[in-house]
Amino acid sequence: MDIRRTVLWMIFSFSLLLLWNNWQTHNGKPSLFGGNPFATQTAEAPKPAPAANASVNASIPSGIPAAKTEPQAATVPGNAPAPASTSEKVTIKTDVYKLTFDTLGAQLVRAELLKFNSPEHPDQPMVLLDDSGPNSTYLVQSGVVGAPQGQSYPTHLTPFHLVSSGASSTGDSIKVVFQAESDGVKVVKTYTLYKDRYDIDVQSDIYNLGNTPINPSLYLQLTRDGNDPPNTSKFYHTFTGPAIYSSEDKFQKASFSDIEKGKASYIKKANNGWIGIVQHYFATAWVPPQGTLRQNEMLHLSNNLFAVRSIEPVGTIDPGQHHVVDSRLWVGPQDQKAMSALAPGLELVVDYGWLTIIAKPLFKIMTWLHALLGNWGWTIVALTLLIKAVFYPLSAASYRSMAKMKLVAPRLKLLKDKFGDDKAKMNAAMMEMYRTEKINPLGGCLPMVIQIPVFISLYWVLLGSVEMRGAPWILWIHDLSVRDPWFILPAIMTATMFLQIKLNPAPPDPMQAKLMLVMPLVFGGMMFFFPAGLALYYCINNAVSIAQQRYIMHKLDKENAAAHR
Repeated sequence: MDIRRTVLWMIFSFSLLLLWNNWQTHNGKPSLFGGNPFATQTAEAPKPAPAANASVNASIPSGIPAAKTEPQAATVPGNAPAPASTSEKVTIKTDVYKLTFDTLGAQLVRAELLKFNSPEHPDQPMVLLDDSGPNSTYLVQSGVVGAPQGQSYPTHLTPFHLVSSGASSTGDSIKVVFQAESDGVKVVKTYTLYKDRYDIDVQSDIYNLGNTPINPSLYLQLTRDGNDPPNTSKFYHTFTGPAIYSSEDKFQKASFSDIEKGKASYIKKANNGWIGIVQHYFATAWVPPQGTLRQNEMLHLSNNLFAVRSIEPVGTIDPGQHHVVDSRLWVGPQDQKAMSALAPGLELVVDYGWLTIIAKPLFKIMTWLHALLGNWGWTIVALTLLIKAVFYPLSAASYRSMAKMKLVAPRLKLLKDKFGDDKAKMNAAMMEMYRTEKINPLGGCLPMVIQIPVFISLYWVLLGSVEMRGAPWILWIHDLSVRDPWFILPAIMTATMFLQIKLNPAPPDPMQAKLMLVMPLVFGGMMFFFPAGLALYYCINNAVSIAQQRYIMHKLDKENAAAHR
């Protein structure tokens, strides 16, 4: 039965390995078992656009530049730059942003997050949106479509001009206003930036200057290259790509490779929700007006360039009239509290997958602890101790079972020597001994299995929380989101794993015993490249587990001594 317990652990561990491998390949990463999944090619020439991408769906007015065949513009990789007379950069600075707008389309082409350091250049701010080159393209765009054949309303490829930019009388907000006119339609875009906030109000005023009614549609679009963010770890993977949320289908995401292959699955029509692009710690999202039916699209625009957008009919605008469309824009960190206040489900950009039901309460407890302690490192320590205290009854049952197994290990060896290869007699004698000693062979495994979802959830909470980014702990740990610079925590974790193995009963099979000794080297070695916050969590978890196990074993020794007096 001791072998069965070991086999169960091996099966469980292998299942986790398979799940991890499937997750890696699903996100376009190399398989752990060899073979190369589909990867976006950045050097090949752009392929011709299929007919299906030639226009917007017939139910929505057409006019947005077709996928993979966009007209030439400065912000589209591989195309000729726009004439200087049609493109001018406008820079606006707040306490959290340094934003750059392009008058070509009134696009938001660069966003520096002043409260976050760049992973490549710690002395410089984090750059989220960017238009610096073919491999650094990340833009916020919008425009109006639905013009009659041969005409074009103002889009993100139309020259706008800056009307005004300035702070409010209270100094809490800044309005940046752009205007353009094309074929009898004038569009005024007003971006309103707020103090200490990453949400931006975007008002689109659409004026009909012609003599006949018009029926335009407004599109909101995010365009990005298919590259991973700088300094992406090779040892753990976080999702980068478009996402769509609706009350019907909830949170849906698609990898860039799936979009390029036409395999992306998402809700095409909805009257609620948002569209966005997600990467580790940060996100951008458009929140269109709610209650109006719109079309969602994820597109492969050209070589290594992708877009997610929504297209919403504005309704009929009579001559001399205008219509106002109010949208919300998020550009910044994955602040779950602020994002959930902006739009339902927007906090789900911090994707915990099927463990969300456990992970979200853990994150709330963690933020509550941080409000008390004021340090994210000590918050991790306190949260780990709290979880270990809650699960102590289960842990105690597990450690008690393992302690009993360790006590009878010499007798098991004698049984093996006595019965040799006679498995039937060996198992019968083992069962009789377990019955006599009141030992449940699976008692050490089942309590641990119950706890595993909680600890995996905590792993994802710590890995995905932007609060860890740049957060110090003590002494040499200045940033919990990057690896330990002195590798002290991974070394402690490896040592504590070895000590835990020594406290457990040794597997009867020498090969299994060797595998058990290799595990600390494998997992401890991985932690040399994982964030320090995760290594801290595992160190505290292992240390408390050892203390609990030693206490249970000592208590059991005293009970056995008392029973044999």
